[in-house]
Amino acid sequence: MAQLIKLQDYISRYQIDLTRYPTQFVRLKRTQWEKVKHQWMTGEEPIVWKHIEEEEEPKRFNFLKKWLHKKRVAEEEEDIESVDVSHEAMDGQFESETILSFEPNIVYHPESLDELKRMFLDQFFHFQLKWASSTLLEKSYIDSRFYRDTFLRTVLQQLPDNYLVFYYPIIKIKKAPIELDVIILTPTDCLCITLLEQEEDAVYVADGDRFWTKKIGKRNEKILNPIIQLNRMEAIVAQIFKNHQVEFPIRKILLSRNGFFPQSMSLFNIQLIDRRRYSDWLKHLKYAPSPIKKNQLEAAQAIISNVDTVAFSRSLWEAQIQQQSNENQAD
Repeated sequence: MAQLIKLQDYISRYQIDLTRYPTQFVRLKRTQWEKVKHQWMTGEEPIVWKHIEEEEEPKRFNFLKKWLHKKRVAEEEEDIESVDVSHEAMDGQFESETILSFEPNIVYHPESLDELKRMFLDQFFHFQLKWASSTLLEKSYIDSRFYRDTFLRTVLQQLPDNYLVFYYPIIKIKKAPIELDVIILTPTDCLCITLLEQEEDAVYVADGDRFWTKKIGKRNEKILNPIIQLNRMEAIVAQIFKNHQVEFPIRKILLSRNGFFPQSMSLFNIQLIDRRRYSDWLKHLKYAPSPIKKNQLEAAQAIISNVDTVAFSRSLWEAQIQQQSNENQAD
């Protein structure tokens, strides 16, 4: 599974330590998969994925202890589940380890290993969104549409672990927030992807600098030229790399999974991927044997250093949940 480094302006644990969390994510996923596969193959019931521990450096926790004591913030234990959101307040003892609990909702017994894998990936996808929108001290509210986002699910489930994904990140440019599209950092290059997906089987014709023509059957409509957004994203990413002295090649991709571009259509320095080419393009991306590289992490760090973030403290989050619960009981 590709790693979701940043989702819009949600808090990301990768912002805290980009060198540690990619490895930890891979270890977590592999450990849980091997465990559930063994349970399925040996016929153990029920299938349960236990927690894996997330270790923090002692110095960091010493600092956090002092900070939390001064602020008199209720210390908490992180508990992220794949389906339900629940948080249990601790009894005052700050733990040196944070527990990540991944327990899927098993609704039926898989008949094959492939079926088990699909179930695992679907459950892990939900867990991954929470993994990418929370830290020990903060959380962000996730828009439910991301759980239904088929392209996000495809990217995370089908691309390898060494791919780092920024999904519509909010970048701060001179203190102004700007939303980009999809950025995927492979071990060798940066893919800037703009999706063009409207009506099924629409044909997009590049016949103007400002507007294009969208053909649906016999009907023609004008749409804003998507290359404007794609070029802006590439220019912003290139400037970020330059500011951070990062040398990492950038490729621009205009993608339509349900539409078409004319066969004769070509754009300078832009790869066009439509419904006919999508499967082959995705299959090509899947096979990247190279591990995560240093300059790939440098590129990710450069981008994440410029993102905007909106999050809430866990203590405030817990207080709001408790208040809502009390109001519901009163009603």
